[in-house]
Amino acid sequence: MAKPIKIGLVLEGEDAEEFMEDFRNPQVTDEQVHAFKEALRIYKANPVY
Repeated sequence: MAKPIKIGLVLEGEDAEEFMEDFRNPQVTDEQVHAFKEALRIYKANPVY
């Protein structure tokens, strides 16, 4: 029988603070927005059944 996977990543201190700041206030570039819109266009043009 398979054993459960133990998650081992724990952020502490400055790393945790930086992660939470980025999580609360994400910075998205115009290039990223364009890439997501293009991915959505491709997804809609090629439906999966």
